[in-house]
Amino acid sequence: MRVLLASDWQRQPGGVEAYVTWVRAGLACGRNEVRLLTSGVGPAAGGTADFVAWGTERVAAQAALQIVNPFAVARVREALRHFRPDVVLVNAFAFHLSPAILIALRAVPTVLCVADYKPVCPLGTKLLPDHTLCRERAGLVCWRAGCLGLAHWLRDQPRYALIHGALRGVDRILACSEWVRRSLAADGIEAEHVHLPVPEPGAAFGRVPADHPLFVYCGRLSVEKGVPLLVRAFARLHAAHPRARLRIVGEGRERPSLDGMVRTLGLGESVTFTGWLPASGVEQELTDAWALVAPSLWAEPLGFVALEAIVRRVPVIASRAGGLGETVEDGTSGLIFPNGDEDALLGCLEAVASGRAFPAHMLADDVARRAADLHAMERHIHRLRAIFAETISSRA
Repeated sequence: MRVLLASDWQRQPGGVEAYVTWVRAGLACGRNEVRLLTSGVGPAAGGTADFVAWGTERVAAQAALQIVNPFAVARVREALRHFRPDVVLVNAFAFHLSPAILIALRAVPTVLCVADYKPVCPLGTKLLPDHTLCRERAGLVCWRAGCLGLAHWLRDQPRYALIHGALRGVDRILACSEWVRRSLAADGIEAEHVHLPVPEPGAAFGRVPADHPLFVYCGRLSVEKGVPLLVRAFARLHAAHPRARLRIVGEGRERPSLDGMVRTLGLGESVTFTGWLPASGVEQELTDAWALVAPSLWAEPLGFVALEAIVRRVPVIASRAGGLGETVEDGTSGLIFPNGDEDALLGCLEAVASGRAFPAHMLADDVARRAADLHAMERHIHRLRAIFAETISSRA
């Protein structure tokens, strides 16, 4: 089977890029030929992409290219001519490749994997300006609620008309969580939930919890991730547990304000920033953690890092709404709290720091194994191959 993977590739790779990398390797291990088409704004899979479409982060040009990127459409047509795929798996497309590629792919069996809210939310976060969850269907409310300026809202009308039209031509749509599936259904988009994979621990990984409470955050430093909420809650915890530490792994626009917040709260060396790290580095940062904290304000579509922590026997403190609430079993694989609730987050941190929750600072073997089995790479690749075969057969 010849499989073409198509996805945007951000400058700082995140969960979508990790997933495409894992699937590319997993499919290639079988009797499949796999090629990758991506945008050239980021590193293009470390320079290993087979087809790269031109894109830009310049706002003026991007405003037009996010409706139709003719360079991406040309690359798609080139890939179809030269590679002649049996099926195409599309991931993120809205930022750089544009929805126009889905129209160019209509002659080929196409599966779309949705791991964010971009098909139903112009911001992609379903988060209102006051940082509460948006439960409205996209439309005029996006302007009236202050999520978009008028110019942005007007630009998005043809863009979303094209997205919705293009989605009707996709053969199968997969959702990364049941929450995302329901969010798509609320906007009239039919999808099916498929458990995404997470790699098992590396051979050299071993859990050695720190001597004193150590909490780790891993991810982008962006508004929806809720890191300021975590820093404020940690500052209150630190007053009662002065030996507690917080390690922040990641990079993003919020970094300068977070640095200032740490100084203002007098946390000194109790909070450390590692910057962005590759996957192997993130795994190493989990070695001594008492808990991973995922304090997202938005309804996290899935939260790969929570899964990565659980299969490594690291308890997870996470916000309730979204995929995190499905991933983390409260009291078994971690603790969950209402999104944006600082007092509740503090209660979770205190429970772990005091030893009332997870006194061994590790998850039970069977908890980690259950998560690893459900999200096993081989299991997911097997499911994908079945979906591809069904899609090809239905077209035939």
